[in-house]
Amino acid sequence: MEESIVINEDSTAEELAPIAKAVHDLLVIPVTMRSKNKKGVRVEKGEVIDFEYTGPVLERVLDENRVIRTTPLTGRYARIPVVVAPIRNRKGEVIAALGVVDVVGTVDLGAVFADFPRVLEQIKSYPKYKLKRE
Repeated sequence: MEESIVINEDSTAEELAPIAKAVHDLLVIPVTMRSKNKKGVRVEKGEVIDFEYTGPVLERVLDENRVIRTTPLTGRYARIPVVVAPIRNRKGEVIAALGVVDVVGTVDLGAVFADFPRVLEQIKSYPKYKLKRE
């Protein structure tokens, strides 16, 4: 029985699945992960959906060894903002890539904060004596 998780550039989807699943459980958003030399996993709705997954942004991160925030035009997450980060070894070389749907990128911040100044002013103008009594 395996007692630890160690990943490298040849890690299989099955070896990466516990990490991808943990990230998914924390963030409750779709997660993808693959090693440099093997296809990986896709986790959605609490389950591993695919053990042969790759995507254009995961592959770019493996090639470029940098974080990429983008909205891909192709692949499973086409037209959905994603962020993918490299996982590096001690030498700084990329060995895997981990991606999530970019929740911040999907929010229209202008719409969310359009009423913020009015709400803030309303809070500031609320009589202090009423706040203490409630």
